[in-house]
Amino acid sequence: MNKILGALGFIFGLIAMLLALSSSGDKAAVQANEEFQQYYRIYSLSMPKTLSFAGTKVPLTDYDVLERYDRELLTNVYWQSQTMLILKRANRYFPMIEPILKANNIPDDFKYLALAESGLQHVVSPAGAAGFWQFLDKTGKRYGLEINEEVDERYHIEKATQAACNYFKDAYKQLGDWSLVAASYNMGIEGVKRQIQQQGLNNYYELYLNVETARYLFRIMAIKEIGENPEKYGFYLLQSDKYYPVQTVKLKTDMSIGNLAKWAKDNFINYKLLKLLNPWLRKPYINVPEGKVYYIDLLKGRLLKSPLAKAIILDTLALDKTIMADKMEAKPKPEEE
Repeated sequence: MNKILGALGFIFGLIAMLLALSSSGDKAAVQANEEFQQYYRIYSLSMPKTLSFAGTKVPLTDYDVLERYDRELLTNVYWQSQTMLILKRANRYFPMIEPILKANNIPDDFKYLALAESGLQHVVSPAGAAGFWQFLDKTGKRYGLEINEEVDERYHIEKATQAACNYFKDAYKQLGDWSLVAASYNMGIEGVKRQIQQQGLNNYYELYLNVETARYLFRIMAIKEIGENPEKYGFYLLQSDKYYPVQTVKLKTDMSIGNLAKWAKDNFINYKLLKLLNPWLRKPYINVPEGKVYYIDLLKGRLLKSPLAKAIILDTLALDKTIMADKMEAKPKPEEE
């Protein structure tokens, strides 16, 4: 009998404990929900009174224009991780892009087009567009880029930016409006001209365009707004948080290098750094045709601490001043790669 009573007491005790835990769990859930309701907020964003792109005023009084801009601003403000990263990268790469735009008389706002295209990463699209400016193979070659198995200058920031400027100037000659030039980067010059002819309008904000192109310029402007006023949208970056520009020395070479990894190691850097600074080098070697000269970026800080420091003149280092144990004249066979 005592055993039965003991067993019943244990069971009732267990039930009481479970009920207490359940009640405690319910209270915790209620408290969490109350705190969520009290503290969690997602706010709509105030629209600017005026907005411009490349010196042209955007007609925000048009409800469709205002709502398209609102969509892109919300998307980029509330995609915090991506937007924070592009703000950090901009500090590194805009100083490389801005002077090239200026030298070509391209409005400074076009630097945000590169942000919209690639997030300032050397990405490849499903269609095969590559690099910061997302050039297709054929288009890149048309605007002066070298693209082959060994060298792909779509990944060369300065040269790809110059190619983009060549495109912008060509488009402006044909379209006469910077907003339409930006739109054409998404749908092509002929595509924009076709829509202008069909609709009898030559104003980006009044044209009926495919969904992607209709959003395109507004995404660029939203990124520009956040980039110029980060704290207004909740993005706080110390100067030390931003990615700093990398100081480099240009290796001038008119000779081939058969093994870039070995050459890099022999010359006080490494293959990883060489590839990070020169993503346009697509193979582990480089063949230099007769009469051709390439400039390869090397990390300045490392070279200044090496015996090669005294050979650097005006931030340029000649290949024949480096250790050249593995110079080559001919392309290696596939099995040697």
